[in-house]
Amino acid sequence: MVIPSFRSEVRRTAGCARVSHVGTVGLLVLCMGCGNEGDADSDGTAVALPSQSTGATDTSASTVNAPPGPSGPPVEPQGEPSAPASAPVQTDSLETPISSGDATVDPTGETTPTAGGPSSASGGAGGSGTTANGSGGGGSASVGTGGSAGASMGGVPSSPATSGESDPSPGCGSEPPPSGRTTIDVAGSTREYILKVPDDYDATEAHKLIFAFHARGGNATQVAGGGNDDYYGLNALAGGSAILVSPEGLDAGWRNTDGRDIAFVRAMIEEFGSSLCIDRRRIFSTGFSFGGMMSDAIGCAMADVFRAIAPMAGGIPNDEHPYSGCDQLNQHPIAVWMAHGDNDTVVPLSDGMDALNIFLERSGCQTETMPVEPSPCVAYQGCDPDYPIQLCQFSGGHQVPNFAANAIWNFFDQF
Repeated sequence: MVIPSFRSEVRRTAGCARVSHVGTVGLLVLCMGCGNEGDADSDGTAVALPSQSTGATDTSASTVNAPPGPSGPPVEPQGEPSAPASAPVQTDSLETPISSGDATVDPTGETTPTAGGPSSASGGAGGSGTTANGSGGGGSASVGTGGSAGASMGGVPSSPATSGESDPSPGCGSEPPPSGRTTIDVAGSTREYILKVPDDYDATEAHKLIFAFHARGGNATQVAGGGNDDYYGLNALAGGSAILVSPEGLDAGWRNTDGRDIAFVRAMIEEFGSSLCIDRRRIFSTGFSFGGMMSDAIGCAMADVFRAIAPMAGGIPNDEHPYSGCDQLNQHPIAVWMAHGDNDTVVPLSDGMDALNIFLERSGCQTETMPVEPSPCVAYQGCDPDYPIQLCQFSGGHQVPNFAANAIWNFFDQF
């Protein structure tokens, strides 16, 4: 196939932490989507699954000190970025009720699919090995401006693993923090995240670290929820081998203004490295829509820290869409699994391809592809073998494909 041409800090201050923990709450994942997408097509090729909820509640808990650090006409979300567990989510000053039934539609006309869960269903038609092109329709993905980030990653390796060895963090052997919502200070700004430590956590074993970013208008609680929302289905598949984190965006998203969200990520990694036993060579990121854009931004700026990213319906900035930014602080390659609907009218397929082309060039990939599981995914040929790149261009709109959870886990777990 031929690749289409398209437009293309953490200084941590000393501080003490006090934690009170109750647990996490499972709500639906409120995702950005086009107004006409919803349930699965009759052939089940791509689907926005309903959410499931648990009965627990989580509260803000510990505080850790650390310093600093998207298209169409932007629509500024109003209200707090983290909604109470039992309250409607605030989006654009209007309330979107939490629903456990069919995919809901928010006041901006976007659908709210949840993650695909541990489903093994294959994706829709897309022709394995065919040209990865397509031009999603217009749309108004309301995301904002990215910026620069620059923090040194104390205790984090300069580049991720390219073989089977692990790199245990200094936190190995320490008593771990509890799972649940936690705050961290990043350059005077209080940020929040929800941490999931395995129930059978072994402080002597280095674990994968997986970041799961929510979509615009969503929140960390929804991504960290149970059932299909369970960190995009990755928690169940990890089987205790990974520590997962669901960060909370500002203004219900990941505008990454002046690099604030990249600085947030750096601060979290620094903290986790000192308090948990993580494999610093196996740090991953995934997310849908705005969360996918944030994963792309991480791939641009932190490829020397992250082993792989798995953006879904993501993109990088262009003249029409600023998204989460793409500060290429280095040219290190990164492994990429990417999914995008060929009829996405919210975040056009071309925006996702802009990001893909950057990562293909970094990894030295050729234009040819070969089919891989699940269909309709393809693997680019000629890439640096340590940094493979796969594209899953499926038949559908702005949604998480139902094969995503298994495919993403299998891609991450190979490293």
